[in-house]
Amino acid sequence: MTKLTPKAARPMPARAPAIALPGDLWLGDTLLRMGAITPAALNRTLADKARMDIRLDALLVADGTTDGETLVRALCRRYRTTPARPDLFPPDRGLVDMLGAARCLREGFVPLRRMGAATLIATAHPERFGEQTAALPAGMGTPVMLICSERMLQDTLARHFGPALALAAATRVPEVESCRFWYGAAPRVAVAAILVTLICLFLLAPRGTLAALTVWAAGWMALGTGLKAAGAIAEARHAARLRRQPEPPPPVIARLPVVSILVPLYHEAEVATRLIERLAQLDYPRALLDICLVTEANDDATRAMLARTELPGWMRTITVPDGILKTKPRALNYALEFCRGSIIGVYDAEDAPEPDQIHRMVTHFHARGADVACLQGRLDFYNTGRNWLSRCFTMEYAAWFRVVLPGLARLGVPVPLGGTTLFFRRPALEALGGWDAHNVTEDADLGLRLARHGYRTEFLDSVTAEEANCRTWPWVRQRSRWLKGYAMTWSAHMREPVRLWRQLGPWGFWGVQILFLGSLTQVALMPLLWSFWGLALGLDHPLAAHGMTPALATLISLFILSETVSLSVGIQALRRSGKPGLIPWLPTLHFYFPLATLALYKAIWEMIARPFFWDKTRHGID
Repeated sequence: MTKLTPKAARPMPARAPAIALPGDLWLGDTLLRMGAITPAALNRTLADKARMDIRLDALLVADGTTDGETLVRALCRRYRTTPARPDLFPPDRGLVDMLGAARCLREGFVPLRRMGAATLIATAHPERFGEQTAALPAGMGTPVMLICSERMLQDTLARHFGPALALAAATRVPEVESCRFWYGAAPRVAVAAILVTLICLFLLAPRGTLAALTVWAAGWMALGTGLKAAGAIAEARHAARLRRQPEPPPPVIARLPVVSILVPLYHEAEVATRLIERLAQLDYPRALLDICLVTEANDDATRAMLARTELPGWMRTITVPDGILKTKPRALNYALEFCRGSIIGVYDAEDAPEPDQIHRMVTHFHARGADVACLQGRLDFYNTGRNWLSRCFTMEYAAWFRVVLPGLARLGVPVPLGGTTLFFRRPALEALGGWDAHNVTEDADLGLRLARHGYRTEFLDSVTAEEANCRTWPWVRQRSRWLKGYAMTWSAHMREPVRLWRQLGPWGFWGVQILFLGSLTQVALMPLLWSFWGLALGLDHPLAAHGMTPALATLISLFILSETVSLSVGIQALRRSGKPGLIPWLPTLHFYFPLATLALYKAIWEMIARPFFWDKTRHGID
């Protein structure tokens, strides 16, 4: 094992180099003198850097021109200091706690130990050492710079401070906007009380209760149908405008940014190899891609599979320490601290994005202002023809991601995001505290929080193909998690309805009520509404004892209108997705959506018994 020599233990404070060349040229000249790179390789890298928003040292490692250890030696020559080995000599926990491990990760430095009146500090960004140490606590003494690679620094902090970082990842979102208040008994008791109340009302006044619930459900159906129609019309008008007057060519991007993509993997050993192959199809410059495969410490199978796989230099693994809470958003929050990019993306394990998707996303962000903080890609399935369930899932997704949500975004309604093919401006994401680690639909929740804080979401004209959940009970389990998350998200944001109204305005506020409370109501009471279709078969109904009353005629008219809007949206969506062959299958959705009712009843039980349980969707079935 390497030992720390007295010379390495007492480095000289960093001084400016004797030759005052610009930083990049000085580093390049040093590497040339060391024989670490060739002039041709240096010229090529400098030419690439002119078009990229990346440091030369990071680019040299990212494109494979040199390795991290060689680069550290070159930087030590420039700054007249010595390499740090925090992997062999752990940082002082007390010193790190004074700054916080998260700050050390973000700024790329870590205090190692005290030596008399000085403190040895390892940095991966020596050019920013003065800025890093300008606001150190007074008790740290004089900072003395050592240099290490960014990978070594991150690995060291993860090894020694991972549990603390994971604990912080669980509570990044402020409590007032988080659903972790469900740890208390009050919300669970409220759900149980509503159920008991409904049962008592049915026993005491069954006809009156049935009538009241029918009016309640029909009202939300009318509002939901109106909102869906408005979104479809807005999206159709936008498409017509583009046909008449296409958008101008995108502006030229002087320097492409680094993009970090987070891919949470939990029990995904079956699909991880295919995922790596699919992500390798992305045509964004490799030096600017930072693909982070996020695994859990207790997932031995996936971690072992990745350990056996030779990952490319632009792809790495991040392991989340074990904890009581195991959710996708907790893993995302933990990994966020280790990202290099100014744009953060999220993919799922089974995703197959279009090759030019990252280029399209960067161009879209570049053409918009900072208020557009999120881009949602369009989602589709590559196993549509597997069976009837996969066809129905495809039709549902086509309507949601190609017509309804894009239209609502154009109308200014908060968008409940999908869980993948999401891209964020990092400053906005961090300002919101990342993802709510306790929310099992962290995507929908984040969409609301973006809108509440004045940010906008737009849709990216690029498709990611996924694997449709095409087995009945796994579909019910997945949908129950989504519906449970919707209910808990609505309850979290409605704790302060007046504040929500002020942040979103009347249009946004009522849009949230329709999308969340209205959707949940329709799914829960779907059997009640559908019971009226029995009248067409000559069956009796307790609310139709007096024949065709005006109220009953109005209800039937609403059913016909809702069905017409749904069919119109479905046809529009399937034509846009290039799957018009599915149009004849649209009427069979009548037999598909009742599965969601079963899923909601399961979700209601879980809200009482285990609100934070993440019912994992298994991939790689097809």
